[in-house]
Amino acid sequence: MAALSAWFWNERFWLPHNVTWADLADPAPGVEYPKAGHLLSALPLALGIFAVRIVFERCIAGPCASILHIQTELSRRAQPNAVLEKVFTSITRSPDSRHLEGLSKQLDWDVRKVQRWFRHRRNQDKPSTRTKFCESMWRFTFYLYIFTYGIRFLWQSPWMWDTRHCWYNYPYQVTLKIDLFYLYTVETIWRIRLLFAFFLHISRVFLQDFLIMFVHHLATISLISFSYVNNMLRVGSLVMCVHDTSDFLLEAAKLANYAKYQRLCDFLFVVFSMIFFGTRLIIFPFWILNTTLFESWEIIGPYPSWWLFNFLLLVLQVLHILWSYLIAGIAFKAIMRGKVSKDDRSDIESSSEEETETSPKERLKTASSRGENGTNGHFGSKPWSQNHNNW
Repeated sequence: MAALSAWFWNERFWLPHNVTWADLADPAPGVEYPKAGHLLSALPLALGIFAVRIVFERCIAGPCASILHIQTELSRRAQPNAVLEKVFTSITRSPDSRHLEGLSKQLDWDVRKVQRWFRHRRNQDKPSTRTKFCESMWRFTFYLYIFTYGIRFLWQSPWMWDTRHCWYNYPYQVTLKIDLFYLYTVETIWRIRLLFAFFLHISRVFLQDFLIMFVHHLATISLISFSYVNNMLRVGSLVMCVHDTSDFLLEAAKLANYAKYQRLCDFLFVVFSMIFFGTRLIIFPFWILNTTLFESWEIIGPYPSWWLFNFLLLVLQVLHILWSYLIAGIAFKAIMRGKVSKDDRSDIESSSEEETETSPKERLKTASSRGENGTNGHFGSKPWSQNHNNW
C-alpha cells in the first residue's frame, strides 16, 4: 500500500517543478493549504444533505405543490404475473415484437394484452408530477443558493476580475479560506449525490444518453477533486460558478412546466438557453480555458497533471457543445410549435381500452399532431426537462 500510495502521489506528476508535498505540508504559521484528506470530510456531510432534502420536500416543496394543485396521478397497476415480471426486471422493459409474440404464446394471451401489461408496469415506476415537482424545487433551491454564495465570494476575489491571479505564486498562494473550503465541500457533496442518484434512477435514463451523462458526472467530480488536491482552487471556483449560473433557471422552467404555467415556462427556458449558450460557449472557452491553457503556461509552465487538468476541461467543453446543440434543437422546435413541449416523463402512457382500440388512421392523426416523432419535449433521445436532472 505504501508503494502504491507513493506511486499515485508522485510529486513529479502532481506538482510543478521544484515543488514537493513537504513544502505544502509544512507551511508558515497561520497558513494552510488544501489537502486530499479535507475532501473526505464531505462524505459524512452527505448524510446531512440527504436529511435536509427530506425535510425540505415534506415541509416546503410538498405544501407548495398542494397550493398549485399538483397532485399524485393514479395509474393503473399491472396485474401480478411472475413470468412477465421476470422478463421486465431481468431482460427488457420494452419487449420487441419477437418477445411479445413468444410471451403471447407462452401465456396464451393476446399480443395487445401483453403490450398493455408492460405499459402499466412501466407506469408504476414512473415518478408522479408531484414527485418531480418536489425534486425540481429542491434542486432549484440548492442551485440558487450555491450560485448566490459563490458569486458573492468571487465578487470580492481578485481572480474574478483578473484570471492571471489564479497562477501568481502558485502553488504557494494565500491560506485556505473558509468560504472557499465551504464552497468546495458543498459542491463535492452535491456532485457525488448526483452520481449516486444517476445510478439509483438508471431506469429513467435513455440508453443513448447513459455514456454522455456518465462521462459528464465523472469529469465534473474529477475536476473538483483534482483542483482541490492540486491547490487550483481559484480557477476551480470560477469553473463551478460558470456552471452554476444557468442551473437554477432550468429547474425554475421545469417547476413552471409541472405547475402548467406554459408562458412562464417558455420565458424561463428562453432565458436559460441564452445564459447556457453564453456561459458554456463563450465565457468558458474564452475566459476559463484561456487562463488554464495560455496564462498558466506563461506564468507557471506545463507539468504532467497540468495536461490532465486541461484535458478534463476540454472534455467538459465538448459536452457543452453537445448539450448546446440539443438545447438549440428544442428551442427551434419550440419556435415552430409555439411553445416548449412538456416533459414526457409526466405523461402516463395511455392504457385505456378506447385508446388501444383506436383505428390506425386515428392513431396516425394523433401522432402527427404531436410532432414528427409522435412525442413531445425530446431533444436527441431525452425530453428537455428530464435532461438536466443528472447534469
